[in-house]
Amino acid sequence: MELKLIASKIYEIRAQKVMLDFDLAELYGVETRVLNQTILRNSSRFPPDFMFRLEESEWHTMMSQFVISSQMTRKRSSLPYAFTEHGVTMLASVLRSKTAIMMNVAIVRTFYL
Repeated sequence: MELKLIASKIYEIRAQKVMLDFDLAELYGVETRVLNQTILRNSSRFPPDFMFRLEESEWHTMMSQFVISSQMTRKRSSLPYAFTEHGVTMLASVLRSKTAIMMNVAIVRTFYL
């Protein structure tokens, strides 16, 4: 996977570099709802400094600044989760497919570009 593509999916929110749940799901090759169900089943692994839900104003700002395809399919009541670098790293412990592990390595490397 091209690092530039991954880098384009890293946003700065609340003065932190983060990736959004739907982008991570796409990169890992799973549905967003599957990713989020897995996270919720393992919620103790994702404290607030690893993952947080966007506020409505943050989501609306992002939708107006960026072309985000997920905005058309996501329920309006369901705001995206944002994952910090630590949260992305923790995903490797709950998503164990080869694709997820390889993608996780690429994503973590991209955070340091």
